[in-house]
Amino acid sequence: MGEPSAAEVLREFLLGLGIAPERIPESEPAAAALFRSLAADRQLLVVLDNARDSDQVRPLLPGGDRCVTVVTSRHRLPGLIVTDTACPVPLDVLAPQDATALLARLLGADRVHAEEAAALRLADLCGGLPLALRVVAARLAGRPGWTLAALADELADETRRLGLLDLEDTGVRAALHLTLRQLPAPVTDVFAALGRHPGTHLDRYTAAALAGTDPTAADTALDRLTAAHLLTETAPGRWTMHDLVRLYARGLDAHPDTLKRVLDHYITTATAAVAAAEPGSEDCFPLPADFHPPTAVRDFGDRNAAVAWFTAERGNLTQAINAADAALLHERTWRIVMTMWPLMVWRVRDGWAPLLETALAAARADADEHGEARVLNVLGWVLTEEDRTPEALVHLEAASALAARAGDAFAEANALIVLAMAQAALCDLDQAATSCERAADLARRIGDRRVERLATQHLARHQADAGHWHQALATATRAIDFNFRPGATDIPHILLLIIKGEALVGLGHHTDGAAQLDLAAREAEAARYDDGTVRALAALLRAAPSPQVQTRYDVALARLTTRV
Repeated sequence: MGEPSAAEVLREFLLGLGIAPERIPESEPAAAALFRSLAADRQLLVVLDNARDSDQVRPLLPGGDRCVTVVTSRHRLPGLIVTDTACPVPLDVLAPQDATALLARLLGADRVHAEEAAALRLADLCGGLPLALRVVAARLAGRPGWTLAALADELADETRRLGLLDLEDTGVRAALHLTLRQLPAPVTDVFAALGRHPGTHLDRYTAAALAGTDPTAADTALDRLTAAHLLTETAPGRWTMHDLVRLYARGLDAHPDTLKRVLDHYITTATAAVAAAEPGSEDCFPLPADFHPPTAVRDFGDRNAAVAWFTAERGNLTQAINAADAALLHERTWRIVMTMWPLMVWRVRDGWAPLLETALAAARADADEHGEARVLNVLGWVLTEEDRTPEALVHLEAASALAARAGDAFAEANALIVLAMAQAALCDLDQAATSCERAADLARRIGDRRVERLATQHLARHQADAGHWHQALATATRAIDFNFRPGATDIPHILLLIIKGEALVGLGHHTDGAAQLDLAAREAEAARYDDGTVRALAALLRAAPSPQVQTRYDVALARLTTRV
């Protein structure tokens, strides 16, 4: 049975107001005019439920200052706000306590209170949607011997959830189907594509990649889907789907390459973010052979924009990696992990090892020795920072050997730099210095000044740790002058300032050393490089303790140990 026309609704209104059937006008405009005239001197409450759009509602609006109309809709109906001074009242899903209160009203307080934990679980599985909760209550009411926990266990199976939340011709799936049927085909196609998104939040670029379109067309579809309450805009330009809506969208037909397209969008965007955050760094990998380039890529104006994107997208990137791994898209799995290396640098103790181990397995399954060497190198560095040095050594020695066999001097130099860190952690500072010198020689051979400076920076670090202050000061000063660009964020520069400050203090020049350490800390704070901030301030506290420095140190340490 379809929805009634405005003329049919007006006829029922007029009959309710006492108009004889033969006096009711045939035309909709005439019936609407008669309704308004009759309502003008009355006090009426008109409820229009489940409106499709503003045009459907307008003929049914009464006239008169004492009339109130309540319109419910899955759509925003902005036209009514513009032309009829409607006041929107958005309704969110029910909070857990309100959801369980609804279950208690429908099932009886005793039954719900006897299984409070299960009731809360049901509320969560229903996402707080009143319709879903009512269907759950109807199922339980029909089976008095069925426990709330038993139904919750069944609902936990995502493949069955939507089926269990439908009864006869009503339920979540039926309601979503009705909403989607009222939208144009291009918008419903985008909706189906969004169901394949492995993450929880998306922007216009991600939506465009999923749908195989451009960001402008995606914007239009996102606006329509948001107006239909199939999406929620959680922040300007950032949308999410309710869990049940996402399940429904996943059940719709979408292009077979949708997942690959969004994975390649993340590879492209993260690569652009790396270029903005770490200018001059070498690309980690060539693109996959069947790469799907997105129609447009977000522009990162500066490092702060790139850092903000990495921070906001970390969860989505991790979920994209898991989705690629589950789909056996090995060539994309390890690549997405490797695009996250700036985030690993900034927050090295954030538990990256499992993700890197996934990347290592994927690179090996992809038979890509180049990728395997790069992953081994980063994994070895993370394990070293986590004080898991024996494990790190195995990976780093393998990385160096792989890179040498592949003739990849860049990867070999990087592996030697990290290998030196592991050797230093095992108190073999002489061997660490030798590894850094080999890395610097390799970098000079291929003309890579950035890696040469990085190797020199680590050499200075090991010299400082050995208490060779004159050597450390000379090496750090030489590396600082390599290619630092004033005004640019440069993590090696910050670390070199720390070494130089420590060396000056070690040589008895406390004032100059403290000034260098404070400069390093301020540059790290400005760059939001918490690990560098903590290192610089820890050294400054040893050289010139003060309450102000202690406060800055405590704030930076708290930030560093709070995962994003």
